[in-house]
Amino acid sequence: MGEVKIEKWVYGGAGLARVEGQVTMVPYVMPGEEVKVEEVKRRAQMVEARAVEWVTRSEQRVEPRCAYFGKCGGCHYQMAPYEYQVAQKVEIVKEVFRRVGKLETPAEVEVVAGEPWGYRNRSQFHFGGHSLGYKAAGSDRVVDVDECPISAPAINAALKKLRAKRRDRHFPRFLKEVELFTNGERTMVNVLESERGVAKGFFEWLGQEIPGAADGALEYAAAGEKFRVSHKSFFQVNRFLVDRMVEAALQGVEGERALDLYAGVGLFTIPLARRMAGATGVESDGSAARDLEFNAERAGVKVETRRMQSGQYLEGLTETPEFVLADPPRAGLGKGVVKNLVRLGPGRITLVGCDPSTQARDVAMLCAGGYQVERMAVLDVFPQTYHVETVVGLKR
Repeated sequence: MGEVKIEKWVYGGAGLARVEGQVTMVPYVMPGEEVKVEEVKRRAQMVEARAVEWVTRSEQRVEPRCAYFGKCGGCHYQMAPYEYQVAQKVEIVKEVFRRVGKLETPAEVEVVAGEPWGYRNRSQFHFGGHSLGYKAAGSDRVVDVDECPISAPAINAALKKLRAKRRDRHFPRFLKEVELFTNGERTMVNVLESERGVAKGFFEWLGQEIPGAADGALEYAAAGEKFRVSHKSFFQVNRFLVDRMVEAALQGVEGERALDLYAGVGLFTIPLARRMAGATGVESDGSAARDLEFNAERAGVKVETRRMQSGQYLEGLTETPEFVLADPPRAGLGKGVVKNLVRLGPGRITLVGCDPSTQARDVAMLCAGGYQVERMAVLDVFPQTYHVETVVGLKR
């Protein structure tokens, strides 16, 4: 394809360039760099390419810390200083809100960042042939990984033990993917994909070397509370920023009654209930809902748990809560949930989102329904990657 100049980073981890007006996406490059590229895949509206030679390199570029960077598909920005990554993510979020939501973000956007290495409390590893590690970008090929610098020390310690156990003839060769989840002291092992069922004895066997491997749940301390997190329940992955995420989400909360949609195990619900007279947590996943009920009862707070889809719950709701917090999955709220929120008209709504595109869409629909953006925070929960968490506070 020839030589291109990288204009900017865009959401998704690539640098954007143009070749004869054609949008071209190139990974592992820095804005301002000139590179020679070759085409990898052509789509209707863009071309995916890879850099084969650097003509000019950015003065900001640094040496990646990880030996697997560019080979495994986990990280995207290790070639950039951390402060640069954070500043670029803020600009990317602003651009997405302008392009997708036709919205201007507040003049001041709060930025929440922390330790850029060793932050993950939960990591997934794949088995492939003799390899144990991460999948290569855009491929099912497994890159053998001895250590992951963005994972917590306890994760890396467990990975080494798992690798050693794998050399034992008793190790099940039919495993395809496992997840390691740690609270720093104990590390739970979850099988995410396997060609057949795994006996309970396997986890007990691993537990001889990995404390917590056979646990059905972990006790996780965060935001001044203690949470039971079962092996099928979701919990935030950045061990350094959980508390600050709760603070950002609950900023300015006041009133009598709160509603927490997509509540999970109660990370936001329980602190909400402490600040207000009570809270309702809506969670469709059975494992997480059971954890929420347990955590709320142990905390001694007034929480009503509803095991159902958030959209289904809102459809039958007639009383207006004063405050609504929603932390939906990557797909966002969607039209149905937004429509019912507008119908109910709570005084304040806070959205926590892990995809700026779907969040910008949802915020735009809420603004069209009578809300305005009051504040915004960008949380770098996933350093070294393009992923970003955003908190948007709206008032009616």
